Amino acid sequence: MTTTFLEDLTEMTSAEDFLDYFGIAFDPAVVEVNRLHILKRFHDYLQRTDPTDWEDYAQSLRQAYQDFVVSDALTEKVFKVFHRQAGRREVRIALADIGHSA
Repeated sequence: MTTTFLEDLTEMTSAEDFLDYFGIAFDPAVVEVNRLHILKRFHDYLQRTDPTDWEDYAQSLRQAYQDFVVSDALTEKVFKVFHRQAGRREVRIALADIGHSA
């Protein structure tokens, strides 16, 4: 029985699986630090581009990986938590003040 590449994708469990499948050379150190960010960015690119074939998927993953070769997770802000942090100011409370009423 022949599977389609979309069926193949459902069997993959890591960023390395995806990169290997699409024949994308990668630096293991980049993937080790950014694997979830790369996969999330890949997903985001797929949502934006509405891919139709293997090459479209490969290009989306290639771009997602490359984003983290030239940048980092904090700069790219892939996950919502990074966006929330950017808009907040830091509030400091002295340890001595904790537990005392004003």
